[in-house]
Amino acid sequence: ASDDSSNIASNDSPSMSERDATLRLDLVKGIGPRIFADLIERFGSAKNVLDAAPSDLRNVAGVSQALVSRIASAKTEIDIRPTLKLCREHQIQILDPASDNYPTPLKEIYDPPNILFAQGELLAVDSIAIAIVGARHATNYGLTVAESLARQLSMAGFTIVSGLARGIDAAAHRGALKSGGRTLAVLGGGILNMYPPEHADLAAEVRNQGALLSEALPLSAPKTGCFPRRNRIVTGLCLGTIVVEASDRSGALISARLAMEQGREVFAVPGRIDSRMSRGCHQLIRDGAKLVQSVDDILEELGPLATPTTRDDQSTIRHPAELKLSEQETQVLNAISLEATDFDRIIAQTGLPVARVLSTISVLEVRRLVRRLSGTSFVRI
Repeated sequence: ASDDSSNIASNDSPSMSERDATLRLDLVKGIGPRIFADLIERFGSAKNVLDAAPSDLRNVAGVSQALVSRIASAKTEIDIRPTLKLCREHQIQILDPASDNYPTPLKEIYDPPNILFAQGELLAVDSIAIAIVGARHATNYGLTVAESLARQLSMAGFTIVSGLARGIDAAAHRGALKSGGRTLAVLGGGILNMYPPEHADLAAEVRNQGALLSEALPLSAPKTGCFPRRNRIVTGLCLGTIVVEASDRSGALISARLAMEQGREVFAVPGRIDSRMSRGCHQLIRDGAKLVQSVDDILEELGPLATPTTRDDQSTIRHPAELKLSEQETQVLNAISLEATDFDRIIAQTGLPVARVLSTISVLEVRRLVRRLSGTSFVRI
């Protein structure tokens, strides 16, 4: 992990980087994501906020006189050097929205974390992600379904995101790990203060096939109020959220609500009508969540990506449904551009027989990946 803490001569060094200024500002009591965003919009950078005159700070909505005083004294009273040293020793990256590997999907939500601590590796393909959440006291049915969905989605190319909690979360991570896929765990506490403690080994596996993420300082103990806030990061990282088992007062329903507010898709797995752990999912389905019986239900619902993603093999993904295409279907799709593409050109580029190209294009049309413009012209959606 990159860390320039060795370059900091003092707590109030004039050479303080923007990343370090962001960390210091984030640690000022009373500055949440919205006030932070308003301050950055007003002053242009965290360094400028820390250097701003008290009279100018007071003009920002939500900034009280007490908060002005805390910001004014932040450079001398908040020492970030121990945190920088700790992160360097444990290979923890400190990401702010300006960092190259700060997750792009998080920048799109209403209240993205000002600082994100990451241990492991974040990749561009993680933008094609699905969250799987649900009950901590899950039934065997719920655990089996969560692990199976995670495994199948992971094999299709999705990154699986969850909160490393007991029950459904752990099953989702394990499903992704067993398939050799990627998974991200968003923690309610610090990365170096594992909760629940029995998931330390699971966390190590997640770190090796993805990353552990938290907006809390690395040694912070998890607090009850941290988990609902954690959930907005879980859903914000993803194209959609699948709820597998939830009582009618489950925290997973908070995640579903957050996903809806963020403009993400919400899916729910049905269960037994006499099971308390099915009530939350049935309520979501009744209120419009997509009922999930298979991975295909998820792929059918997800629309085109806002930003195309490049995979490890350098191919470009514009729609999650492309992840489940066969080699031949991918070959034909790649021969069709975003502009009108003549059928003869597709034949020439693929080298496939006419009948096979026609049948493959029909499949791509059904999956809403291409559209016919005329009898012999097609365009990629």
